[in-house]
Amino acid sequence: MDVTTQIIFAPLLDWSLIATLGGLAALALLYAAWRRARGTGLRALAIAVLVGLLANPSIKQEQRDPLPDIAVVVVDESPSQGIGGRRDQTEQALTHLRERLDKDKSIELRVVRAGKPRPVTAAAAAGAETTVPRDRGTRLFEPLARIMGDIPPQRFAGTVIITDGQVHDAPKTAKELPFQGPLHGILTGTRNLRDRRLVVEQAASFGIVGEQAVLTLKIAESGGGTGRARVTITRDGSEKRELELATGFSHTLELSVAHAGPNVYEVAVEPAEGELTTANNRAAVVVNGVRDRLRVLLVSGLPHAGERVWRNLLKADPSVDLVHFTILRPPDKQDGTPVNELSLIAFPTRELFEEKLEDFHLIIFDRYHRRGVLPVNYLRNIVKYVRDGGAILEAGGPALATPLGLFRTPLRDILPLTPTSTVLKGGFRAKVTEVGRRHPVTANLPGFRGKGTGPRAAEPTWGRWFRLVDASARRGVVVMNGRDEKPVLALDRVGKGRIAQLLTDHIWLWARGFDGGGPQAELLRRTAHWLMKEPDLEEEDLRAQIQGTRLTVTRRSLKKDESPVTLQTPGGETRTLKLTDRGDGRATGALTIAEPGLYKVTDPARKKTVYAAAGTLNPLEFSDVVTSEKMLGPLAKATRGGVVWAVDGLPDIRRPGPERALSGRGWIGLRANGDYVVRGVDEIPLLPALLALLLALTTLIWAWRREGS
Repeated sequence: MDVTTQIIFAPLLDWSLIATLGGLAALALLYAAWRRARGTGLRALAIAVLVGLLANPSIKQEQRDPLPDIAVVVVDESPSQGIGGRRDQTEQALTHLRERLDKDKSIELRVVRAGKPRPVTAAAAAGAETTVPRDRGTRLFEPLARIMGDIPPQRFAGTVIITDGQVHDAPKTAKELPFQGPLHGILTGTRNLRDRRLVVEQAASFGIVGEQAVLTLKIAESGGGTGRARVTITRDGSEKRELELATGFSHTLELSVAHAGPNVYEVAVEPAEGELTTANNRAAVVVNGVRDRLRVLLVSGLPHAGERVWRNLLKADPSVDLVHFTILRPPDKQDGTPVNELSLIAFPTRELFEEKLEDFHLIIFDRYHRRGVLPVNYLRNIVKYVRDGGAILEAGGPALATPLGLFRTPLRDILPLTPTSTVLKGGFRAKVTEVGRRHPVTANLPGFRGKGTGPRAAEPTWGRWFRLVDASARRGVVVMNGRDEKPVLALDRVGKGRIAQLLTDHIWLWARGFDGGGPQAELLRRTAHWLMKEPDLEEEDLRAQIQGTRLTVTRRSLKKDESPVTLQTPGGETRTLKLTDRGDGRATGALTIAEPGLYKVTDPARKKTVYAAAGTLNPLEFSDVVTSEKMLGPLAKATRGGVVWAVDGLPDIRRPGPERALSGRGWIGLRANGDYVVRGVDEIPLLPALLALLLALTTLIWAWRREGS
């Protein structure tokens, strides 16, 4: 405790009135002195005593407890601090500050650690949080502002920030700082290091499937270095493209949009010699593929009740362009009318099956049979169309079992089922086969698991069909069968294309609700989309999806497989994720995430890699990792602080007064404010009122007698 003594005044009158009276008395004394009046000195003493009495002086003694000043040290723990030896430099600088300031009892040190990615909390793990934290870079001044709310301004000594200088919430001017006092910076890292980074300047969010999307990027060099660098572009972890680009310039590239849904492109530039880090040598771009129009050709062999089912299904989708032709000559009509005169309009066979065949995504043959409409050459074109990547759905009906069926044409080379000459009649309920339970076309079809318990629980609840072409499978997979375990629906891949074969023409009964109906729309939709290679219906596939803070990995396979996958986080951490088979062709696993960026999932057994994006794909934290004082330097200068480099030696700590310099060569200053709290006060009057009046009267009487003698 300190004791301070000072003289204070508690005037009995206003100071201006005391000054006026004192001035008048002084004039009178000057006049008396000019006239050489006797007793002038005694009168001056009396007036001085009276003025002192009015000023009421006293001695004040305060018992003070000094309060320590408060200094704040902000420690940058952002991911970029993990480069090189920056974390070691940070801890050494913090230890240096602690050792210097712990010896000084007049200052209190408060340490704030900031910039570290938010860990997974219990709330996030429980699913309470629904979004991944937004990438905002390194935030140091936000936590500093929060702690400043608990520090009295008169006790604030200054702030020291230990960082690499890459601070993304630094105020533009010192007026925006949450305090008034010196700001100092201790920079980690070393000077003049080289770093190469990939900058995505512009990228398309959407693209038309089969067309090109535009990407603009730049290879930036820090610390010197120019020339050319090799860039690798990988789509969906498989297809790669390499090219050489000049550094320091913007380049516009075209990306092929291969399929509907997210097309994830990983762009990587080769490391430079002596580069600081390769963490910013990669960037990710997601282009959502959308189909322009799906062009479908439906060829009906004759009018029948099921023809409307196909037409309604395809016309209900606004993204489908349907071309539909029906051959109006019934099989039992044997008149002499020429074939080319039977249609209401001329059937453009040459245009459709030779010139524009490649323009269609899917061709459906609905109960088609050979009547001389399509020459053999056109059917060979269709076989080539499928092998080159096209798709066919053949729903032959009874004609398939006759010599007029498509199996007696060049299409037999690609059809997965071999029909006999028998058509099975009688009611039956189609069942999903074992492999069909895992195939995305038929897995989890509504009603296929049946109801109740016991043997009938395996029976599907949908309605019966009454006609089935007898056939045997020769390739592909049979996903549905009927009476006597005969195939109903088979799927196969032929070259680059796909083909499906349906051996009943009674699926329209489901659409009419007969015997309870069935999921005809869902089954036909899935079949058509599988034929057109929709990614969601791939039977051998690996998918990763992020919803909120939940990353879900799904592996589709026609065989049970619970082998784990490898997960790489945006920060480079590698984890193993176990997958659990669900019995419907899917094995899934999930975990909670909190870090924004690109997650890489690899299936080692299948050598397949997919990506999932959470929040910002290209973190701001690694946009520039070279140590720099460009952000903190102007703020430190405006607050009379200083910025030093840890590699040049840690600075000395001084405690200058408020009006003294706060930084210099090799040292930084934390302001000494000298704040205190008063524990007790004693006041002793210098002129007690009675004594002052007695002294004034005595001198006045003495002066009066002196003047009269």
